[in-house]
Amino acid sequence: MDIVRNIERLIPLFNRMKWKMAAVGIGVGLVSGLLVVLYRLGIERCTEFARWMYGRIRLNPWLIAPWTFAALAIGLLIFWMIRKEPMASGSGIPQTEGVALNGLRMRWQTILPARFVGGLLCAMFGLSLGREGPSIQIGASGAQFLSHRLRGKRREDVQEHYVVTAGAAAGLSAAFSAPLSGMMFALEGVHRNFSPVILMGATAASLTADFVSKYCFGLRPVLDFGAIAQLPLGEYVWLIPLGLLAGLVGSLMNRSLLGFQTLYGKLPAWSRPLIALAIALPVGIWLPDALGGGSNLINMAEHASRGLGVLCILFVVKILFTSTSFGAGSPGGIFMPILAVGSLGGGICGVVAEQWFGLDHDSVAVFAVCMMTGVLAASVKTPITSILLAVEMSGTLTHMLPVAAVVFVAMLVSDVLHTRPIYDALLERYMRGQKLDTKLPNAIGNGVMEMPLEMGSAADGKRICDVEWPAGCMVIGLRRGDREIVPRRDMMLRGGDYLFVLFSGEEERAVRQGMHRLCDMEP
Repeated sequence: MDIVRNIERLIPLFNRMKWKMAAVGIGVGLVSGLLVVLYRLGIERCTEFARWMYGRIRLNPWLIAPWTFAALAIGLLIFWMIRKEPMASGSGIPQTEGVALNGLRMRWQTILPARFVGGLLCAMFGLSLGREGPSIQIGASGAQFLSHRLRGKRREDVQEHYVVTAGAAAGLSAAFSAPLSGMMFALEGVHRNFSPVILMGATAASLTADFVSKYCFGLRPVLDFGAIAQLPLGEYVWLIPLGLLAGLVGSLMNRSLLGFQTLYGKLPAWSRPLIALAIALPVGIWLPDALGGGSNLINMAEHASRGLGVLCILFVVKILFTSTSFGAGSPGGIFMPILAVGSLGGGICGVVAEQWFGLDHDSVAVFAVCMMTGVLAASVKTPITSILLAVEMSGTLTHMLPVAAVVFVAMLVSDVLHTRPIYDALLERYMRGQKLDTKLPNAIGNGVMEMPLEMGSAADGKRICDVEWPAGCMVIGLRRGDREIVPRRDMMLRGGDYLFVLFSGEEERAVRQGMHRLCDMEP
């Protein structure tokens, strides 16, 4: 009876935890939002410098000699930084997922300086890397810093994972000035959990970070498409081939990124950043539009401001240049380059349909937005985030139907081609490369995780006593609708239930993976 009374006292804490997370989320949004704003300013200035620098080299070829010496020094410095702090290499999103889902350790003290310095150096040389992935990790690191300040010595706590997720939401929100997308990506792409506790923290952090971003950069989102004409109903037939192509391009992008990463893995680690910087030189001299993350390419594709041949060249070069830049392990992301590749593909399709099939010119911009969103969804496998991002960027709901149609067709093609979500594949490679695919030590004494039970999952429709729960955990509570219930052994579980699971810290990773197998519907 004492155990039952203790559990009954424990369950109401979750309602209070939601509002506690909302309050913490505001602080996370301020800290992480400010960090990401500083990073965003630095990346923009460094990318402008890269375009100016390659312009000077094109006019004065003798500058190649000092550029070579600078690239050699910077390449070796980048290698040294990512060797000292491996979690600061690449995108940052897989590492943040690993913290939230697999119990990876993240040290904000070393990640923040490595991310800032490494990202700015890569941007100065124009590598085809985005700032959005690193912004998510910077936001998560800022949240971890705040959590450590608030919790004192009790640093490794399951609630810290919720705070880190809120920081990830703040990071994407500040990077894109798109709060709904930041909030949804934290739930759909990082934590894979639509828990009310996580939702409250992510929402508060995302909105607060968006306020910080808009205060510094103004009210326009990063990808401001402005007024885009509606796609006439008679042209909706184009959405099916557009979705098919988006799925193919998203799968191609993933295979290219992973393939070049595999090729780089056969080379000495010190040489990889040097090769990426060397490739940037001819690209910067002859095709400077391909430098940086690619927001300029999205604007170009939307307005079809270049001819079909130039768009095709940029499409191919952007895929290859992004793969060589990212595969080297450089500190930078792929979120924006994926969007750029998708928008270029959509622009190409729109121009072809306009020239050969009489498509209205105003519809080219719709093609660019739809295919951009479809490619992102096919690559990352976050359809809701992708749709919300397009809505926030265009500033209207009128394009949600064509965007959603392309997204779901692209997702179908991606699944048929057995394309894994790019960040899942990168996380697996990171853990294998760092020899973290074995059981991780965890300093959490014990904790409570909240797990949604999906319809059609292994535990759906079974009694609690009939489910083979992972070792080291116990179901102590259940929320069904607005009711919180102390579960009985013979209680039948239903899809939509939220389970509260008490676990031992030493078993956290195994318990979390086992609970996902039981509670998630098989893809």
